Amino acid sequence: MPATLRFTGETKDLTLDELAQFVEDARKAGVPADNPVRAELSTSQKIKEIQVAVNVDRS
Repeated sequence: MPATLRFTGETKDLTLDELAQFVEDARKAGVPADNPVRAELSTSQKIKEIQVAVNVDRS
């Protein structure tokens, strides 16, 4: 199972700054740009959690 990079909002919902930090950290970790991102949404359709797989075996 690949490791994942996971972010949650400091409060209930993720902010734009937190989302930008997630993208920056994923790029620094070498996550390929075509890796799918998984998001968990609140009932009001705001992002509560976001994650992406790191070190995916593509062979």
